[in-house]
Amino acid sequence: MTFWQDPQLEPKRAYRFTMSVAGSKTVIPQFLITKVSKPGFDISESEHKYLNHTFYYPGRVTWSEVNFTIVDVIDHSSNGAQAVMKMLDEAGYRIPVAEGVTQSMSKANSINALGTITIHQLNAAGTIVEDWVLKNAWIKSAKFGELDYGSEEMQNVEITLKYDNAYINVYQGDGKEPKNAAGAN
Repeated sequence: MTFWQDPQLEPKRAYRFTMSVAGSKTVIPQFLITKVSKPGFDISESEHKYLNHTFYYPGRVTWSEVNFTIVDVIDHSSNGAQAVMKMLDEAGYRIPVAEGVTQSMSKANSINALGTITIHQLNAAGTIVEDWVLKNAWIKSAKFGELDYGSEEMQNVEITLKYDNAYINVYQGDGKEPKNAAGAN
């Protein structure tokens, strides 16, 4: 039997996902998140020269930024732009509108404002088959879209996240017990 004729083999599909962004006080509803990039990493290199030869050794791991897009809606309870601004406030940012505003952002507050970030990959039945969990994620940037008289597109908010590292949980297909949790320790 050839590779793609196996009925048990199901490729992961890009449109089968959900993402959880549930901070300590503010939640971005899953149905508003329309696009997300999965985590990735780069490994630096160190070289050693000996006579006429060069040898390379792996260095530090640096995790790539994760970007996601949310649809901004006209609703007080689901407004994406409002949720992002609340998370900025929860991180400790204050606009200096008066003398004596000395509070500033901290990593702990920024992480708590977002909560645990989890990207869930689903199968055709809607069962979780894979989770990516970002450790110590915080908002690096937010872009609230462009307005254009010639456009009929939905308004989006684009968020970029920075994080310390990530790990993956792969599930048996029941969505309950991880098969492995690479790097989860």
